[in-house]
Amino acid sequence: MPLSCFPTCFLRHPTTVQFLKFGIIGLIGFVVDTAFLYIGIGALDLSRIAAGFFAFPFAVTVTWIGNRIFTFRDHAHEPLAKQWIKFAAVCAVGIVFNRGTYALMVSLIPLVYDYPVLGLLGGTAVGMFFNFFASKRLVFRTTS
Repeated sequence: MPLSCFPTCFLRHPTTVQFLKFGIIGLIGFVVDTAFLYIGIGALDLSRIAAGFFAFPFAVTVTWIGNRIFTFRDHAHEPLAKQWIKFAAVCAVGIVFNRGTYALMVSLIPLVYDYPVLGLLGGTAVGMFFNFFASKRLVFRTTS
């Protein structure tokens, strides 16, 4: 790829396009994650860390659906339950990065304790890279 075409070529690269789509779906998942985090804290009286774990499966399910029909729609699709289990397994590993970062931020930074959505944002950013590449390789394989 010649350096002169870098911005245009980079933005047209299939992996870049998928990563941007993955980010859009991740943003939707982040909204769901945030809503259930605050439901856990407010309505269920969970600790901030427990509420973070409570919210996680809702976000996983929403992002799996979005990635299946939008990000990786041209990829082979396994039966729903089997693919969801694979995606959830990838996210379960990704939770170490995502919720680990969240838990550290909520526990160590007073501002994040007061506004736990900031911890979700940090955890989501850290987990996104792992989840994208693991999902692409292990869950949504190419059809060729």
